[in-house]
Amino acid sequence: MPDFQPFLMERMMSKFEQRVDYNLSESGVHPLLLEELLGGDGGLLDELLKTDLNYPHVNGIPELRENIAALYDGAGPDNVLVTVGAIEANYNSVQTLMAPGDEIVVMLPNYMQIWGISKNSGHAVRTFSLREDRQWAPDLDELQEAVTEKTRVIAICNPSNPTGYVLSEAEMDAVVRAAERVGAWIIADEVYRGAERTTDHETPSFYGRYDRVLAVGSMSKAYGLPGLRIGWVAGPVDTIDEIWARHEYTTISATMLSNKLAALALSPQVRPRIIARTRAYIREGYPILEQWAAAHRDLITIVPPQAAAIAFVRYRLDVNATAFVERLFSEKRVLVVPGDHFGLDHFLRISFGLPHDYLTAGLNRIRDLIDELR
Repeated sequence: MPDFQPFLMERMMSKFEQRVDYNLSESGVHPLLLEELLGGDGGLLDELLKTDLNYPHVNGIPELRENIAALYDGAGPDNVLVTVGAIEANYNSVQTLMAPGDEIVVMLPNYMQIWGISKNSGHAVRTFSLREDRQWAPDLDELQEAVTEKTRVIAICNPSNPTGYVLSEAEMDAVVRAAERVGAWIIADEVYRGAERTTDHETPSFYGRYDRVLAVGSMSKAYGLPGLRIGWVAGPVDTIDEIWARHEYTTISATMLSNKLAALALSPQVRPRIIARTRAYIREGYPILEQWAAAHRDLITIVPPQAAAIAFVRYRLDVNATAFVERLFSEKRVLVVPGDHFGLDHFLRISFGLPHDYLTAGLNRIRDLIDELR
């Protein structure tokens, strides 16, 4: 077999997340029940029961694409392709824009899917950093140095996974200028838009700031509906059509029921309710994590995340992050994500958008292991 870079975080989660007592590795808020999504409307349930379980529109049913397009200034349904999760949107976007040997610039730390795809596809990968000493703000000088005349794509995650940092308007403009300078595309993973912790103002999209932007979204993070496996990519119509052609090789389509339920969730009547629920979980969960960390301030520090239901927690113990997580799983039946899965050791990504008792119990078991390792 050829050399292959596995997706370390997803490999770990797919093997272990169903085998723990407390799963603090997920990056979205506690999932909705179907009855919560339907809002107790028996008429909606009756309508769903009459659904023809056929293929939907391969690019997404019109109602869903219309609701997604409404999230982006100037977009219409033809600017949107519905995919099986944001993970397919990212994959097919990279495959569409890049050829073997092309260069991509990736933000670190980051969800490492695009980094891994690029490694496995023979692309040259350059990186720039979010800086912990700057509250996870991007090193824009490093970005400018990383982008060369050979750069085909700049991959951004905003709000950030795993740090929860939200780029300022000035920082977004700097990314656009770097792309414009060499004619590069921006792939903007924006799955945490709407999951803001410190403001009710929704994070702006890169869509519309530049004519070479692909904006990726998902029902998994800000909407608490990961089981729908619905994502999307928004961009120029001709490029979306090229990605659609690759979509027909990978998944053909998401399911009819997922399309209908996602359309409901993104409707003007329902979406505000779901976003309010997400923000409530995030804003009620973070103080629990913060209080837990304060009890170990000699060993643990957190730069408070501006968005998302996750925090990137630095610990000061003489143990590798993956080794720590393996012990946590085997001895305490708790799962978190090691920082080296994002390119930085001695960090843990811990989710906090969870019910109070569940979160507290999981954190207490992490505390127990920390105490044993002191």
